[in-house]
Order: sequence, then structure tokens, then C-alpha cells
Amino acid sequence: MTAGENPVDPRLSQAYDRWTTAAAGVLAKSARVTPEELSDSPEALLSTPTRDGVVVRPLYTRKDEVDESGVPGVFPFVRGADPARDVTQGWRVTERFGDASGETDPSALNESILDASANGTSGLWLEIGDGLRADDLAAALAGIYLDLMPVTLDAGADGVAAARAFLAALESAPAAPEKAPTTAATTHSLGLSPYTAAFSGRPSVSTADAAALAAEAPAGVRAFRVDGTDFAQAGASNAQELGLIVAAAVAHVRDAVAAGLDTAAALAQVTFAVSVDDDQFAGIAKLRALRTVWARVADVLGAPESGAAVTHAVTDLAMFTQRDPWVNMLRSTVAAFGAGVGGADQVTVHTFDAAIPVDARTSRTSFTRRIARNTQLVLLEESNLGRVLDPAGGSWYVESLTADLAAAAWAVFTDVERTGGYQAALDAGDVAAQVSQALAAREDAVAHRTAPVTGVSEFPNLGEPLLAAGSADTENLPTATPNLARVARRFEALRDRADAAPSRPRVLMLPLGPIAEHNGRTTFVANLLAAGGIDAVNPGPLTPAEIGAAVEANASDVAVLCGTKSRYADDGTAAAAAARAAGVRRLLVAGPEREWVAEEPVDGHLKVGIDAVAVLTDLLDTLLNDTTTDTATTATAGA
Repeated sequence: MTAGENPVDPRLSQAYDRWTTAAAGVLAKSARVTPEELSDSPEALLSTPTRDGVVVRPLYTRKDEVDESGVPGVFPFVRGADPARDVTQGWRVTERFGDASGETDPSALNESILDASANGTSGLWLEIGDGLRADDLAAALAGIYLDLMPVTLDAGADGVAAARAFLAALESAPAAPEKAPTTAATTHSLGLSPYTAAFSGRPSVSTADAAALAAEAPAGVRAFRVDGTDFAQAGASNAQELGLIVAAAVAHVRDAVAAGLDTAAALAQVTFAVSVDDDQFAGIAKLRALRTVWARVADVLGAPESGAAVTHAVTDLAMFTQRDPWVNMLRSTVAAFGAGVGGADQVTVHTFDAAIPVDARTSRTSFTRRIARNTQLVLLEESNLGRVLDPAGGSWYVESLTADLAAAAWAVFTDVERTGGYQAALDAGDVAAQVSQALAAREDAVAHRTAPVTGVSEFPNLGEPLLAAGSADTENLPTATPNLARVARRFEALRDRADAAPSRPRVLMLPLGPIAEHNGRTTFVANLLAAGGIDAVNPGPLTPAEIGAAVEANASDVAVLCGTKSRYADDGTAAAAAARAAGVRRLLVAGPEREWVAEEPVDGHLKVGIDAVAVLTDLLDTLLNDTTTDTATTATAGA
């Protein structure tokens, strides 16, 4: 699935060699070695592997150029499923209704939908269940031009009843004044996702019922919604999500063929929900890679013209934080940008407080909805992202990333097929095992802060208002899957624990030398401690003789010496002895072990790359004198 290399202009090779030599010189200088002593090539040293094993190189040049991948709406559909997208409108701004809005009355919900439509919403995602019932659909959709406004249903176990009610409402819906053709962006989805729901534990209909509805769905309506969020919210990597939803989609196609559809018609009954997060280039490549892989599947099945993947991009709830939730607006903006540039047919941006239980939210629903909607409208109407189809096409980096991600996803898919298909892999536990492995790798990166979470593991705000007690990941979160594993949850659990203490746990910093010497490390330590809900007390520059008074004035069981390597050599022994004499039970040092050359032993080091979750858990145990820490949490933190 990767293109061969193109002939390289000798001048380009020479320019690349000059860059390599220059980069080697810089790297060697920083490592204090000669270029010949570097452990690997500059390209390898500056490359970054993703969770999928895809290597992102530091530089992409014309030597990475690949052949044109066609035009939108034409096989292999890399550049989009729709050959006739309205570039003045772009993708459909799809808003979710029926869950956290508090509107269970169909007439009130209808009013909200009409108001949203007048303010930029161009697609609907409806939850049907305890609030909005299937019988209420006609009233809720009254006056909506359903030939222009695509609707996606989310009805769980009520999917069959909801689908039939929607099809009846669709048949009687008013037509728009000007007839418009059905496109990928205006395709309705009955939202039936039994295969992916079986993984996450969401309620759904049977696969047989879903296939039966697919066999009778009218033009412009697709029965299956293969939902990647079921995997993404559990911690799956991008390639895993793509490979697994393609495997589930193939299972649906087989069911539909068994129910009487031909292959082309069965392929045309599938829509895809794809999670997008705050890695914008990954989001762009993810949507392009999905179209690549699905087109390949259609080709293998003998119906390449039916291989256009209809996509609904949804901001990944796993990236949303409960702490400092305003930062979620920034995450959502980046995610929506990636979805739009990547060619999603519909995009849903969750409200910035979506990770907070409904009864603990403090912002008005109308406000959070407007912000989510306007996030997309600014991208569409002010940044004009929708006016160019596949604007990233031809980028050496994006094309390479697309091809690499498609290859990784194809490997996941074919592994599932070798197992016997999606259901067999699910029953055997293979799907759960590989997602769990990806989650463990992600958790390790977050714990070591190599995957930082702004506002939580980095730059936390200890002064923010507290959440309502008892808030949990999946409790009263309307868009969450039962297996939701939010990226920030382990740090936020530490914050919750610290906030529940009678008083804020504190650690005393002991800065040695002038501010210019220790400021970098005191800032690092304060940031690290705050990520666990611990306040860092900084009394200012100290000499060893002043440490006793500082400890007496700011009593704490834990203290951290902060200085430079040379300062530790000069004052470390005396400073540590003074801290011990003043009653510090646990003495830590900011910086790596190799820099502590003093004679007095210390109890640990706070440095870049440590398992922050494990360290902060241990510190809270000490500060709160709590020996009853949940064993599962402790075991996970130490992993």
C-alpha cells in the first residue's frame, strides 16, 4: 500500500547531505561528542515514533513525493468521498441533541434544533432512549428539511424502533424549496453499530436486526454506523481504531450480503464514526488513511466504485479533561481543524465540559453548545477551510503519514481477518488484548509526562474551583462509552485525593543559591507537585544556615533541595544535614542522581522522565499519612 520511491534529483541529494552534516554538528555539540561518535544518524535521532510504530521523520523532501492519488469522489477516494461537495458550506456541522440538553419534550427539542439550524448547525446527531423516545422523532424533526440536514441516530437497544420511526418521519418530511442531490455529506445514518458496541459494552441491536434494516433502507439512508469511538475511548491507537472499524464494517457487509444485498449495495450501507484528537496531522492522515483502506476493501470485494467511505469525525472524549476544562476548547479546535482538512463529511465538536458529569457542570448548556458550534463555524466561515478539497494533498509529510498509517491499519485489519473475522477476534479476546496493550503504552507516556496534558500534568491550576464530589469518568457522561479511559484521569484522581484532604498537602522547597541558579528547577518542581494537587512552598533563596528556620516556619514532612550541580557540590552536604536536623522526614533533590555528589544521603530525585503518577501517589501517601491507598491504583502508578 506504499508507493515506490521516485528518482531523486542529484541536487536534492546534495542538499539533503548538507542538512545531515549540519544537523550532526548541532547534535554532536549538544551531546559533547564528535559527529562521528553520535549513536545514530541525525535523521534517526530526530525522528519520533508514534504509538502505531509509524516513524515521523524530522524532514520531508521531494524524494518523499508520491504519485497523485486521484481526485475527490473517484477511486481510491483518498482525497474525499464526495465529488460535488458544496465548497461554500464545507463539511456538515453536526450537533448532538437529546442527552445533556435537558429537553425531553419533543416540541422544546424541536425548537432547540430549529434555533441551532438558524445559527450554523447543518447536521443532527440524536440520542433516543430515556429522554427522547422513538415515538417523539416526528415531532422533534417537524419543519426540518431532511433532504438537506443529515441525521444520525444513537438509540442503543431501541435502534430498530427508532430507525423505523425516523424512516416514517423522513417520508413525510417537507422538501427544501430547491431540490438538492444526496451527497456523502447529506447521508442519513440509522446509527446501528452492534459490532463495535459489543466491544465497548454499549447497548445495541442484534447484528441480524441491523442487517435486516440495511436490506430495506431507502436511497440516501445507511443502516450501519461503524463507531471508532468505541475503541478510541478505550485507549486504542489510530491504526488500531482504523483497522478494527474496517474489520467490523466488513462483518456488516457480509451480514448484508447474507440478507440479500449485492456487494455494492452492502458497501453503500456503511458509515464510519472516527475519533479525532489534538494531534492535527494525525487527524488529517487518519481520515485519508481510512478512505484508502476502505477503498482497498471495496476493490478486493469487486466493487471499487462503492468504496467511498462516508465519515463523521467526533472529537475524542478521551482527550477531554475535567480539570481546567476551558483548555478543551483549544483541543477541540485543533481536532476540528484536522477533521476538516482531512475531509470529514460531518464533524461533531463536543462541548468543552463534556467530560464533567452533567450535574456537576457550571456553564449553561446554551453557552457550551454555542462555543462548540462556533469552533467549527470560525474554521469554515472565517478560515475558509471548506473551500479547498483535501488542502493537505500533495504535502510530502501528510502523504507519507497517510500511507504509513494506512499500512499499519491494513496490518491490524488483516490480522483480524486471519483470526476468522471481527466476531471471532472479539470472542477470542484478541481485540481487547491489543487495545489494552495500546492503553498501557499511552498511560506510561502520560505518567512520565512525555505525553503532556495541559492544565493537568503540565501547568495545573491549584486554585480552580473544585468539582462536585463523586465525579467519575463514565458517570452521567452522555457521550461516553462504558470503557472510557480518559488520558488525564490518573492525574485527576490524585488531584481529587489531595482536594479531599482537610488541608492542602504541602511540600517545602529549599532553593540553594541565587534565583538565576535555581529558578528552572523550582519551577519544574512546583509544576510537578501541582499535578498531584500538592502545593510547593517557596521561601526564596536559602543558605544552609537558613534552612532550619525555613523548615520551622513552613512545617512539612517532605522537602526538596533545588540547586545546580555545582551548588550541590559546595552546599549539598550542609544543606541536607540542616534539613534533617530541622525534622524533615523525607528529603528529595531536584535533578538527576549523578548531580548529587554530597556525602549526605537523600530519599529520591525529582527529574525529567520520572513516573510522575507513581511519585506523586507515594508523596500523597507520606503527606496524608494514608496507608490505605487503593492497591490497584498503586500497582498501576508503579507500572
